[in-house]
Formats: sequence, C-alpha cells, structure tokens
Amino acid sequence: MKLLSLVFSFKNEEDNLVELVNRSIKSISNLKNWDYELIFVNDNSTDNSEEILLDLQKKHKIIIINMSRTFGVGPCVLAGFKNSSGDCIIYMDSDLQDPPELIPDLVKEFENGNEVVHTIRESREGENKLKMLITKIAYKIIGFFSDINLPVEAGDFKLISKKALNIILEQREFDPYVRGLSVWVGFKQTFLKYKRNKRSSGKTHFSIFSKGPVMEFLRGLTSYSTKPLYVSIIIGLLGILMSIIIIAYSLFLKFNNLSVPGSAGILIVVSFFSGNILISLGVVGIYIGKIFNQTKNRHQYIIKEIKKYKSD
Repeated sequence: MKLLSLVFSFKNEEDNLVELVNRSIKSISNLKNWDYELIFVNDNSTDNSEEILLDLQKKHKIIIINMSRTFGVGPCVLAGFKNSSGDCIIYMDSDLQDPPELIPDLVKEFENGNEVVHTIRESREGENKLKMLITKIAYKIIGFFSDINLPVEAGDFKLISKKALNIILEQREFDPYVRGLSVWVGFKQTFLKYKRNKRSSGKTHFSIFSKGPVMEFLRGLTSYSTKPLYVSIIIGLLGILMSIIIIAYSLFLKFNNLSVPGSAGILIVVSFFSGNILISLGVVGIYIGKIFNQTKNRHQYIIKEIKKYKSD
C-alpha cells in the first residue's frame, strides 16, 4: 500500500480545521490501496487550532509540527515536506480555498507517471478583481525574467512525488521560492484546472500589497535568473540616449537663435537617472541580500516540537 502525505501550513485557522480534515479524509477514502498522513505545520498560532487538531488526532493520522516562532508560509511548507514519509506529497492551503475533493484527481495523474502535478486556478470566487489582475501581471513579470516556465495562476496547491521532493529538499537555498522549485526540478509534469473557492471562514492573512505577497514576488523575480540586473543596464543606456537627444536638441535651438529650455530638460534627465539608480540599487541589493543570508548558514526554520498520532 502506498502512502499519501498531505501537508498544510496554518496560522489561526481554528474555524476551518474540522471541515478541512473531514473533507480531506472523505476524499482520500475514494483512493484504492492508499494510506495517508495529514501533516499540519503550526506557524505560531494564538487561537485554539492546536487543541482542535489534538482532538482530531485521536481519530485520524495527524502529525502536528509546532514552529518555535512565526516563520511564514515558505519555511513551514519546507518543514512539512522534510517530515513527510509519503510516496507523494500534496500541499494545500488550510483555509478551504483549495478543494480537498481534487485529491483523487491529483493522485490519478501521479499514477499516470507524472512527478509533479500543478493546479491552475480558472477562477477565484469572492476575490477582488484588482488583486487578480495584479497577480496575473506579477506572474507574467516573473515568467518573463525567469529561466523557468511558471504557469500563470498556478499556486502552491500541487502534488510532488517523493523523487522530485528529495531533489528539492537537497537544494541549499536559505530563502527558496518553492513554487518555482517545483517547476525547476523538471521530470514529467502536468496541470489540473479548478475553480478556487472563497475563504470558508476567518480573514486572509495576506493582502495583495502586504509583506508576504510582495516578498514572494521579489523571491520569484530573483531566484532563477540574473536578467533583472540587465534591465537596469538597458534603462541606463536609454537614459544616456535620451540625454544625447536633449543635448542635440538644445544645441539645435541655440545655433538657430531660439530659446533653449533650461530647468525643465535638466529636471527630466535628473529625475530619470535618479529613478534608474534607485531601482538598480534595489535590484542589486536583493541579490546581495540573498548572498548575505546564504553565507550566514542559518537554519531555514526551527521546530519547537512534533506531536505524532499513535499508530495501531
């Protein structure tokens, strides 16, 4: 019998956990010759989430991983992956926006020989249209600058085989872009489309301009290519060309005894170059910051304790 590991990272999801577990177990029961383990990574919750899971653990095969502090989604996902034992692993959000009923379809694609099965969100129920537009633009930008083909609307909800996961976990990046690594690892991959539900209960921990999504975007932008550095060079060259044009235009006006614009032209050039310099410094700073974090050789996360279910 094969083992399926379901990994969830969460913070203060007490209103969703019972339904999440029940729906996941019901969905897994439709699989033949598969056992399961549910791995919940607790990102320093302050509500009754852990107590609810401990009660559910009496009936189901649930592993609870408590982090030592709040580390964020990425490190929690890695902690869950590292402590999984399944032949394949499915990660999904704990807010029920990702439907557990899709689990059999993901496993079926794995049984058909796929090492990674991504999910593509065809629609997002109850989400702000502006947020969806910005998200699509962000994916397009990451795809343009990266050396990986990251599908638009492919989130973290996916299946990864143990073979592919072992290679992902071998990478020694301090701040990995896990969503991109699942594409970068290669092997046979496929996609499933689904309609994303609105949040079942509670409030989202991420707004489109909050630290989490912004850092995730920058992580994706700089993790798989140095192309953003070249953009700064191109912008700089365009700035020089613009300056030459303005100088040539000013000389033309002067030699034809026409009035030469003064402060306006200078202000345009100075503003353009100042903006370019700041953007360039920011991009370079991100890459240097990655190197700095990598050289410190710190752990990506710290686990306070692991509470396992009692096996029969």
